[in-house]
Amino acid sequence: MNLSAREIALNILYEIFENGAFSNITIKKHLVEGLDHKEEGLIREIVYGVLENDIYINYIISKASKIKLKKIHPVILTILKIGVYQLIFIDRIPPSAAVNESVNLAKKHGHKGTIGFVNGILRNISRNKDEFMKIEVKDKIDYISIKYSHPKWMVKRWIKDYGDEFTEELCRKNNESPELNIRINTLKTNKDELKERLVDYGFIVKDANYAKDSLIVENPIRITELPEFKKGHFIIQDESSTLVGQIMDPIPGSTVIDLCSAPGGKATHLAQIMNNKGKILSRDIYEHKISLIEENARRLGINIIETSMSDATKRDESLVNIADYLLLDAPCSGLGLIRRKPEIKRNRREEDIDELVKLQYGILNNAKDYLKIGGILIYSTCTIEKDENINLINKFLEKNKNFKLVNIEDKINNKQDITTLKSGYIQLFPHIHNTDGFYIAKIIKER
Repeated sequence: MNLSAREIALNILYEIFENGAFSNITIKKHLVEGLDHKEEGLIREIVYGVLENDIYINYIISKASKIKLKKIHPVILTILKIGVYQLIFIDRIPPSAAVNESVNLAKKHGHKGTIGFVNGILRNISRNKDEFMKIEVKDKIDYISIKYSHPKWMVKRWIKDYGDEFTEELCRKNNESPELNIRINTLKTNKDELKERLVDYGFIVKDANYAKDSLIVENPIRITELPEFKKGHFIIQDESSTLVGQIMDPIPGSTVIDLCSAPGGKATHLAQIMNNKGKILSRDIYEHKISLIEENARRLGINIIETSMSDATKRDESLVNIADYLLLDAPCSGLGLIRRKPEIKRNRREEDIDELVKLQYGILNNAKDYLKIGGILIYSTCTIEKDENINLINKFLEKNKNFKLVNIEDKINNKQDITTLKSGYIQLFPHIHNTDGFYIAKIIKER
């Protein structure tokens, strides 16, 4: 049975809302063979659009409905969200089509009463769109939270750390689709050659701003189906993540430990920088993630990565004093990835951050002993939370006087955009640097 694009979007969103599923995995699972580009595009647009604007859409529905949101059956509520998203955010879809398609979904998944309910609410919103879109709150935190659909606790923390204007711009940018970044595999090709091939296929390609091995592809439809991808000429990796290897800059023949390695983007980049000479110990706690590292290494033609399952919170005596370089890409709140995974706004809780900080510090405390004297430690996260980043590193340096931050000015292109390079770390933000929100610190272990 062929499902419509909107019904596939409904099934995906229901799974995310009810089971806390990840958007990228769930979309991949539900996209069936034979969908054309337009249908696939509409599914992604609806799923990500509803997730990005969920709090605002709920606000609009609650103004239009006499029944409280908690009392509406989850499937019917999700159908309403899909309808409202199309009415408010997609100009090219006629309001009548948005309403009628939602009513058809209600006929299939609800009962007689719910059909009239969905029809009535969506027609009311369609007729009085401007009225329903008004956000009638006085408090700045409430306004930003509703307008850009970020939980209040998140907005509050960011206003405290970064101010009102910064926070509003960040939240706005978090609701925009990120560009696709790819990392060139210099073991098999070079930037100019790959760029030329991609342009020949009809892709719009430009250089990344800060990472020399990165390209930005503006129209990446089915780019992983290219022979160049299958032959390992590139890997999909955000520019911010690619900067980890660029900042570490390990020399060929070194021993590197990558403690939280999956899916292997950073480890394979380190191997590439080392010209596939030396040894990289790639560790991760989950078996299925180890196979992702191995799969990426194979495709990219890398054979210096040794994988093993390991819990980074437990000290491993066999690793003490063996690493020339150590990467701790720490488990984190992921608040720099909201553009890619908007469900983070729903699933993450403020209390998670304190727990994560304890976890991060514990791993870092173990890891410091794995480095040789003169060795380099890179600590990175995909979050913008100061407690997980600069505050944690400052605490670590205060307690470990033989560790020092290292100037990284010479490791970054367009360094004028980033003011902290002399201090030995960078904090990237989606609305300023057009990358994921990311933190990278470079630390040397002295005697």
